Amino acid sequence: MLAIRPAEERGVANFGWLDSRHTFSFGHYHDPRFMGFGPLRVINEDRVKPSQGFGTHGHSDMEIISYVLDGALEHKDSLGTGSIIRPGDVQRMTAGTGVRHSEFNASDEDPVHFLQIWILPEKNGLEPSYEQKAFTAEDKRGQLRLVGSRDGRDRTVTIHQDVDLYASLLADGESVSHSFAEGRYGWLQVARGSVRLDGNVLSAGDGVALKDASSITIDGVDDAEILLFDMVA
Repeated sequence: MLAIRPAEERGVANFGWLDSRHTFSFGHYHDPRFMGFGPLRVINEDRVKPSQGFGTHGHSDMEIISYVLDGALEHKDSLGTGSIIRPGDVQRMTAGTGVRHSEFNASDEDPVHFLQIWILPEKNGLEPSYEQKAFTAEDKRGQLRLVGSRDGRDRTVTIHQDVDLYASLLADGESVSHSFAEGRYGWLQVARGSVRLDGNVLSAGDGVALKDASSITIDGVDDAEILLFDMVA
């Protein structure tokens, strides 16, 4: 089964300093039809104005992944971690028993555009931790590059859930294929550009839920960047 979640039907939150689009229910946006998919709970596409951001706040029992598309995101947390996340970086924070953090646009001139992803952990009460890895455009060009996994293989961030997260850059004429084991779920998120899947042209912000898909082929249409989740049902 293939179910498209169109970009224009996502939830909207605009606070001036933040323009956010919610694939799944989040904050003041609630739709019982879109509460998540498998262990995938949140995909927020955020644009934050220069020198603005999310003040210190708390999380628990969630795997939180940040994926920057443009600009730079400054992260600080109660674990003592401080870092700048830039395009190509993948950040994973395990909130576990509780962590407090802040996220601000690191620039006083340019906006930052990023995806924040929440994944339900395989168990609650994990020790909070932080990890950040960098992947070049060449790593992702014309191929599905594993960037997050349960076991941290292939120099990926470790996700405490049975999820493999892939990233790819696809120009027109480039394509990638992926096979799913029986019973697995998939989610395709188009971060920028456009691709074709099963005869459907998907553009930036579109998502696709995949159930009972043995394999898929994704064709680049217009300088696309995509994320693909292969996960437990």
